[in-house]
Amino acid sequence: MIDNNSILQKLDGLEARYEEVSTLITDPSVIADQSRYVKLTKEYKDLGDIMDARRRYINCLTTIKEAKDIITNENDAEMKEMAREELSENEALQPALEEEIKLLLVPKDPEDAKNVQMEIRGGAGGDEAALFAGDLFNMYKRYCDKKDWKLSITSVSEGTAGGFKEIDFAVEGDNVYGTLKYESGVHRVQRVPATETQGRMHTSAATVAVLPEADKFEVNINEGDIKWDTFRSSGAGGQNVNKVESGVRLRYPWKNPNTGEVEEILIECTETRDQPKNKERALSRLYTYIYDHEHQKYVDDIASRRKTLVSTGDRSAKIRTYNYPQGRVTDHRIGFTTHDLQGFMNGEIQDMIDALTVAENAEKLKETEL
Repeated sequence: MIDNNSILQKLDGLEARYEEVSTLITDPSVIADQSRYVKLTKEYKDLGDIMDARRRYINCLTTIKEAKDIITNENDAEMKEMAREELSENEALQPALEEEIKLLLVPKDPEDAKNVQMEIRGGAGGDEAALFAGDLFNMYKRYCDKKDWKLSITSVSEGTAGGFKEIDFAVEGDNVYGTLKYESGVHRVQRVPATETQGRMHTSAATVAVLPEADKFEVNINEGDIKWDTFRSSGAGGQNVNKVESGVRLRYPWKNPNTGEVEEILIECTETRDQPKNKERALSRLYTYIYDHEHQKYVDDIASRRKTLVSTGDRSAKIRTYNYPQGRVTDHRIGFTTHDLQGFMNGEIQDMIDALTVAENAEKLKETEL
C-alpha cells in the first residue's frame, strides 16, 4: 500500500499549481499568446481531474478515521454498526482511489488530445494487399462512427480489384491521437483472397500510420515557398471528372533538421469539389507531415527508454495479425488475442485499444516515483 502522506504531499503541491494556472488562463497577455494559452488550458483540465480525485481521496481517508473513532469510543451499538459499514465501504474504496490517482499522475503524452491524419498503404501482396487496406479503412470508419468522430478522406488511390493501394484521411474528435496512436505499424492478414481461384492461403500486409495533427504555431513553415498546382479531380472515391480544377497539389522544400538535407514534400488533396477547402486541407497535411518528422526523434527517444513497443509509432514493426481461417486477431506487442474477427473488422476494436492502453500505462507507472 502506498503511504498516504506521500500521495497527499504530491497532490498538495499540484493544488498550488492548479490555482496558479486558473489565474493565468484569465490573463489577457496569456490569452493573446495562442501557443501558451492552449497548453495552459489543457494543463488546467488535467489538473482539475486530479483535484477532483484528491477531494474524493481526502473524504475517503477522513471517513475511515472518523469511523474508527466511533467504533473505539462510541457506546451506541447502532452507531457502531453504521460506522463499521462506512469503514468497510471506504477501506475498499481507498486502494481504488489510490490507483486512480497514480494513473492521473502519470505524465501524459502532450499529443493525445490532438486530431490525426491517418495513412493506410497496401504492402506486399498486390491486389489482396489493396483489398485488405480497404478492409482496414472500413474497420476504422466504423469505429469512428461509433465514437461520433468525423472522418474525412483527403486522397485515395484505388486498387485494380477493389480496396485501396493507399488512402489518406483525417479524424477529428475527442482524444483521437491518444486512442488511435497504437494502430501505427504493419498489419498482416492471412486468408484465401477473393481474387484466388484455387483456394490457396495468402499472407499480405498493409501499413498504417497515425500522425498527430500539428497546430500552426508548432511548426515553422514559410508559406511563400510553397508551389501550388491545380488539376481536375473526381473527389475522393468519386467517378465523374470535374469540369473545374478542384484538386490541389503542393510542393514544399523542407530542410530536415536532423540531417540538414533539403527534400521536396509533395502533397495532393482531392477531398472535396471546393478548391479552397482542398487547399486548406493540403496545407494542414503539410504542417502535420513536417511536425511528425520533427516529432519522431522525441518518440524514438521515449521508445529507447522503454522495453515495450506499445506506442512508439514504429511503422516498420509488425504489430498485428488477422487470421481469417481461425477467426482471430492477435496483437504481437502485448500478446492480446480476440476470436471475434468479424466483430473486430466491423469496428469493435475498443477492447484491443483498452488492453494496449493498460499495457502502456503499466510501463509509465514503472517510471513514476509514486
